[in-house]
Amino acid sequence: MNIRTRFAPSPTGFLHIGGLRTALYCYLWAKHNDGDYLLRIEDTDRTRYVEGSVENLINALNFCGVKHDEGPMLKDGKVVEVGEKGPYFQSDRLDIYKKYINKLLDEGKAYYCFCDKDRLETLREEQIKNKQTPKYDGKCKNLSREEAEEKIKNGESYVIRMALPEDEDITFEDEVRGKVTINTKDVDEQVLIKTDGFPTYHFAVVVDDHLMDVNYVIRGEEWLVSTPKHIILYNYLGWEPPKFAHLPTVLNKNKKKLSKRHDSVAVEDFIQKGYLPEALINYIALLGWSDPNDREILSMEELIKDFDISRVTKAGAVFDTEKLNWVNAHYIKEKSNEELIALIKPYLLNEKLIDDSTSEEILIYIVEAIKDKLNYFEESIELTKELFLKADLNALDDNAKEIMDMETNETLFSNLVSLFEKEDSLTPEIVGKSLKSIQKEFKIKGKALYMPTRIAISGIMHGADLTYILSILGKDEVISRLKTAIEFIK
Repeated sequence: MNIRTRFAPSPTGFLHIGGLRTALYCYLWAKHNDGDYLLRIEDTDRTRYVEGSVENLINALNFCGVKHDEGPMLKDGKVVEVGEKGPYFQSDRLDIYKKYINKLLDEGKAYYCFCDKDRLETLREEQIKNKQTPKYDGKCKNLSREEAEEKIKNGESYVIRMALPEDEDITFEDEVRGKVTINTKDVDEQVLIKTDGFPTYHFAVVVDDHLMDVNYVIRGEEWLVSTPKHIILYNYLGWEPPKFAHLPTVLNKNKKKLSKRHDSVAVEDFIQKGYLPEALINYIALLGWSDPNDREILSMEELIKDFDISRVTKAGAVFDTEKLNWVNAHYIKEKSNEELIALIKPYLLNEKLIDDSTSEEILIYIVEAIKDKLNYFEESIELTKELFLKADLNALDDNAKEIMDMETNETLFSNLVSLFEKEDSLTPEIVGKSLKSIQKEFKIKGKALYMPTRIAISGIMHGADLTYILSILGKDEVISRLKTAIEFIK
């Protein structure tokens, strides 16, 4: 059997971390089985549609390497549909849904409902008060087709609901949770077609998955309780249901569901901060799935090779930004200096820390100075600012003042000035050689050598490699700062 999975988000904003995890698992399971992975846009709720969200969604998925075989794609900045099972936007499939809803109506498996919002709200409040499961009471279920059509003719608004069998166990095998049984007494007679003529998720998803040959539905656990409705619809329409896998919820550090209001959840935010796609995918793959070889660092190729839906856990997975940072830092350290320059440069240019005339040599020094501290590329801004800090020697803290009172400081600074003045420019090699020369000749070493020099230059006691800082600042600026420090300590 050719495995076909799909990711079917609504175009209501940026791609959510949980959505990326679902898309990734759909992609990995399809590719692990040499199958197909498609993208479908579920845009039947027109009140929640956000302009540009489809383009943002596709860009985010492409950035992460989760590329679909069929569905909406970007070509020259425009959305085009690729594949033989379209349209891939539900709003373009209304005639298809009409065909199947009429079949259900004709067979008595769906019915018109004319109850208004006030009645439904009152019903819900009474059921909650009586500790009953809130659901429709079937008031319109016994209307004849003729009575319903007369009401429609008179202009009464309506929805179309699904007619459920009474007191029937619906059992299915979930690929993550095992056997699941839910009785129809606990299931609402779901609206299939809304008053605006658009289908609800529950109806459209069944029709679309069948017609698009989707045979593996991988989605969040919030849809688990809806699966019996979907299975009943498959049976009503004479179709074989797909296999289902309901993924555990992605949680925040407080073990609560990730919230758009309280948590960083938009994939776009992580992209803008400068997280690498390979790190995002690596970390998110492990949110609910365990590698059979207990590895924490895995490439996309390794994930495809070893991913198995049976290893997805039932328990919620905690999204830990600190762990993501650790994974991202690992991938940063694997990049060459040239690659890191290209990735960091836009952040530094935007903050005017460098300009187009900044030499490749200086950019390499900056990268060497900060790369071991980088968790994501936006951090390069503050780390680079530290490289250019200028000492305010009149505002040092007590510890720095004590260092600046060392007897050897004037000898140290004066000789550094003399050595640097002989050079055409400063490089890490020249700075390192000069410091070693002073250490050897004047027996100034360790704390007495490096700390006063750093304070004289930047006003702080700890920071990036001093040889890179001095090389970045340049010969003239370093000599000027050292001379200021000499005058200060006299």
